[in-house]
Amino acid sequence: MTQITDRLKNVHCQINAAAIAAQRQPQAIKLLAVSKTRPAEELRQAWACGQQAFGENYLQEALDKIEALQDLDIIWHFIGPIQSNKTRAIAENFSWVHSVDRFKIAQRLSDQRPGNLPPLNICLQVNISGESSKSGVLPADLPALAAAVATLSNIRLRGLMAIPASSDDPEQQRKPFAQMNHLLQSLQRQLPDQPLDTLSMGMSGDMEAAILEGATIVRIGTALFGPRDYSSHHQS
Repeated sequence: MTQITDRLKNVHCQINAAAIAAQRQPQAIKLLAVSKTRPAEELRQAWACGQQAFGENYLQEALDKIEALQDLDIIWHFIGPIQSNKTRAIAENFSWVHSVDRFKIAQRLSDQRPGNLPPLNICLQVNISGESSKSGVLPADLPALAAAVATLSNIRLRGLMAIPASSDDPEQQRKPFAQMNHLLQSLQRQLPDQPLDTLSMGMSGDMEAAILEGATIVRIGTALFGPRDYSSHHQS
C-alpha cells in the first residue's frame, strides 16, 4: 500500500508543479490511473488512497476488474482501440471513452448506451504526429467528424485525446500538445453548444509538457504502478 501511496503523492506533486509553472490551477488537471495489466487489488489500493478514475485498454480484462471492484465508486475510462464488436460492452460499462476516431464507432456507442445511464463522455483521438502505426483521426478530418459526433443523442463530446510521437526533449514534446490545444479551441468555436472542455494528453514521460500546453486529463500508468509485465498478458 505504501508504495502506491508514495507514487500517487509524487505524481500529484509533479502535476501541481507543472500546473504552477503553466500558471494554471492544479485542480483543473485530473489524474487518470492507467491500470492495464495491473491486478484488481492494486486498483483497490490506489482507490483507498483517493484515486477515483481508472483507464483500461483491454476490454475483457477491464470487465473482469469492473466486476471485482463493483463495491467501489470508480469512474471507468476506456482508452484502448475499439473494434465494432466491443462497442456494446463499452457503452454499458464505462463513463468515458477516449479513443473514438470513426463516426461508425461513435454511432454504435450512442445507440448501445443504456437509457438508464447518463450520456457517454467521448474524446476524439487525433493522430497528431501523423504516424501510420497509430490510430486517430487526422487533424484535417477532425471538424467533420466532430460535427457528426455532436449530433448523436447518447454521447457528450467532451474533447480530444492524443498520443504524440515520443521524444525526450521537453521542447519537442510541447509542440504536438500545443497543436492539440489549438484544435480544441477551433472546435469550441465550431460547436459552441458542446461541452468541449477536455484535453486527454500526457503520460508518465511527458506529462509536464502536456500540462504546460493545456492538458486537463493526464494518463499515468508506470509512474503510479511501476513497470508493466506483459509476458502473461492477453490483449483483448
